Amino acid sequence: MFNQKIQETKNENVVYVFIDASNLWDALKAKGKFLDFERAMKYIKEKFNGTTIKAFYYTAYPAEGTRSYSLDGKHRFFTFLKKGLGFAVIKKELKRISIVSKEGESIEEKGNMDVEITIDALHHFQKYSIAVFFTGDSDFLALVTYLKNHGKKVFIFSSKNNVSQELRTGADGYTDVLEIEDIWGKELKHKAELEKEFK
Repeated sequence: MFNQKIQETKNENVVYVFIDASNLWDALKAKGKFLDFERAMKYIKEKFNGTTIKAFYYTAYPAEGTRSYSLDGKHRFFTFLKKGLGFAVIKKELKRISIVSKEGESIEEKGNMDVEITIDALHHFQKYSIAVFFTGDSDFLALVTYLKNHGKKVFIFSSKNNVSQELRTGADGYTDVLEIEDIWGKELKHKAELEKEFK
């Protein structure tokens, strides 16, 4: 019991943020601006009166030779998140699947990170009291429910056009990132800029 109290005190207001890059991509498109990750983490820490904040960024990136543009900028961005802001960057190469249909053969790319996010949220369970998920995917409802049932506060950050009703109402709170003014950075000049960052 005494050890449990020490653990609870240590974890009090420790915020872990789990960012699903593909979901965030849709919010950025809607806003027409880049997210300022440093300001966004500061906003979250202040909003939840956090003593400590730790961010995880999950992304699947294109294989070399599958895009007409260089991927150097994307990897520099990952390095900035990791070394500049202290994020944990969890990434994997997009899986390319050959699809044959009556229209012919095509390539479909898949890079779902739901399993990786779930594993990390459970693996680090003892280290935080508040979990923030940048996603709107209803598949996370089971994880959100589990965390809540085990004493965690869980909050969803997404956008109104990209969040499931189940997830929005299933967490302890929901925030539409499009309505937060002080977490956004420079404007997107072209959609291609965003595609290079997130596709």
